[in-house]
Amino acid sequence: MSDNEKPRTLTAEEKARQKRRSRAIGLAVAGLVALFYVITIFKMGPAIMNRPL
Repeated sequence: MSDNEKPRTLTAEEKARQKRRSRAIGLAVAGLVALFYVITIFKMGPAIMNRPL
C-alpha cells in the first residue's frame, strides 16, 4: 500500500459477515480439538488406568 492510499473501511454487513465467518472457523477448530481428544482417549483404552505410577 502506498502512502497516499487510505485503508478500506468495512460496511456493517461486511463486519457482520466477517464475525460469522470467524465464529464458524472457531467452532470448527474447537470441534477438531474435541474430536482429536476423544480419539486419543479412545485409542488409549481402559488399560491406561491400570498402569504403574
